[in-house]
Amino acid sequence: MDSLLEFARGPLFRFSIIIMILGLARLIALDLYSIFRAHQKAGDKSLPWGLIISRSIEWLFPVKRIAHNRPIYSIFSILFHIGLLLVPLFLFAHIQLWEKGIGFSWPALPYNWAYWLTISTIIFAVLLIIGRIFNKSSSFISRKQDFLWPVLLLIPFVTGFVCSHLNLSPSNYRLFMLIHILSGDMIFLLMPFTKIAHCVLMPLSQVICTLAWKFPADTDDKVCTTLNKKGAAV
Repeated sequence: MDSLLEFARGPLFRFSIIIMILGLARLIALDLYSIFRAHQKAGDKSLPWGLIISRSIEWLFPVKRIAHNRPIYSIFSILFHIGLLLVPLFLFAHIQLWEKGIGFSWPALPYNWAYWLTISTIIFAVLLIIGRIFNKSSSFISRKQDFLWPVLLLIPFVTGFVCSHLNLSPSNYRLFMLIHILSGDMIFLLMPFTKIAHCVLMPLSQVICTLAWKFPADTDDKVCTTLNKKGAAV
């Protein structure tokens, strides 16, 4: 068990971080290239940067969306994402692991903050899963991974809390810690290949959405030709 733990928190952790960084960098590069190509082909090349920036800020701080679209569910989602970002990055034990893996560290959260953030993240994750299951509109448009991802994200929080705050026998502690580390490594490995990649692609989303409406001048002719409707009355 000890050798598995060392492998999971050492070589496997570094490998998963490398895959995550390279995978996310690839997605960003592909999106930037797609933006460049779309801008080249666009008939109207002007972009409303003020609108793009304001919409990006609204996405990051969705006050209007909370007020008008399922406010309770939206609040739970935001609070869940806050814990999801802060605890893995700023928990002291995690920072030590990051330092071992990448060679540098940063200040940690105070203990009480980390404690309550972990608990709140677990609670809000469970509430989001329940809300997604029992809300007809959410369950209708959700794919399997939309249910599995919150469960996978919940595992390292629950196991980490158990290891840190419950009295366990040495063998049970090593088992829970192994599950904790392996689930975290799996999240890093899967991140570039699933919808969780939106955590880094979001800043580009509004530019992409805006460019999607900047069709080249001959787009209508090409669409009509593709649909075999060239010259047909509208």
